Amino acid sequence: MARHLKSATPKTFNDEAQRTVAERVSAIISDIRRRGDAAVRDYSDKFDGWTPESFRLTPAEIDDIVATLPAQVIEDIAFVQAQVRGFAEAQRASMQDIEVETLPGVRLGHRHVPIDAVGAYIPGGRYPLTASAHMTIVTAKAAGVQRVVACTPPIRGEIPAATVAAMHMAGADEIHILGGVQAVAAMALGTETMTPVNLIAGPGNAYVAEAKRELFGEVGIDLFAGPTEILVVADETADAFTTAVDLLSQAEHGPDSPAVLVTTSEALGSEVIRLVEEILPGMSTKDFAEPAWRDHGQVVVVDDIEELWQVADSYASEHVQVFTAEPRDALEKMSNYGALFLGEETCVSYGDKVIGTNHVLPTLGAARYTGGLWVGKYLKTVTYQQISDTASSAELGRVCGRAARVELFEGHARSGDVRAWRHGGESFPWIEEVVGAAQPS
Repeated sequence: MARHLKSATPKTFNDEAQRTVAERVSAIISDIRRRGDAAVRDYSDKFDGWTPESFRLTPAEIDDIVATLPAQVIEDIAFVQAQVRGFAEAQRASMQDIEVETLPGVRLGHRHVPIDAVGAYIPGGRYPLTASAHMTIVTAKAAGVQRVVACTPPIRGEIPAATVAAMHMAGADEIHILGGVQAVAAMALGTETMTPVNLIAGPGNAYVAEAKRELFGEVGIDLFAGPTEILVVADETADAFTTAVDLLSQAEHGPDSPAVLVTTSEALGSEVIRLVEEILPGMSTKDFAEPAWRDHGQVVVVDDIEELWQVADSYASEHVQVFTAEPRDALEKMSNYGALFLGEETCVSYGDKVIGTNHVLPTLGAARYTGGLWVGKYLKTVTYQQISDTASSAELGRVCGRAARVELFEGHARSGDVRAWRHGGESFPWIEEVVGAAQPS
């Protein structure tokens, strides 16, 4: 039976703080919908102290910004983007268009069609988060998206050069130094100077996430998202020091980021708690990591390996690191997670920054019904059908007429009747009343 060495209150989508955020976001979106660019400029000034002549960077400005970066930074961005691009292209290649003949002359098919225009939100505010540019823009381009608009906020009044370089190298067609709700709303709704997009992708703070939620329907979004989460699933073979370090690696994302250990070993759980408390004071990001661990950290001990998988899966966590003797067992034992990281040589930080899988993942239990951002999110799977055999059309017409009348859809039924009459020699009183008794030639 599961027991807690350290407990916390689980976060939900609908707490009091979230309702306050929703009210403020709704007001901002309504104002931008009404006043366009003027409102965007006002909110950028209010929240970021940022009111350039134009939020969009010119090609010359981009080149100048990229030129300020060390060669090693550019090389590392290129390396990571190559990993992301390679995996996204492999995913795209796995998605085949199909066409099948289900009856003589009846062809049904589907095609994967790229979305025309995508808005990529690259968070910032405190730190340049270049990795989000790789995940959103590179993946969109691998899907074949023609127009990608990328927005990122200034950092303490300065343009984040590394993020701009990452957006540019990823293939962004427009780069705007613009953050927060105002950026998401401008991309979704359009303004006098920004043509709207069809889908918004990318992580962000609670306000950005709420803006995406409220605008969903007018535009598509990648997924609903909350604070970053990590779950480590461990047995007695796990290393306590590695486990503690990895838990804190995600706690530093924000003061509301849950970091959870589920283990079969009480000794491991106790040692991890001790090590976390020892490591925390020396972290430069303890202003986030410390309250995250204090308020949202958990250590749960279970009786055996089967209970370990069951309890772990119940969290439906964003990131799941598996530190067990046979980590690949998780592929069969678990189904609710954003991404799995198998074995102690793998960590969430690799997924966040360098390995090539996407780091935009479901949180707050959403992994029960969705996966994360991937190349398929930028594609519409659309169907088509064609009938070239008249006998098949007649037969489908007969069935359609009967099926539609069961549902009292007379108009639908008559569409089927026409084909059965024209191609199958059937008689229908309503047709005879309109065109006469003669069969079509």
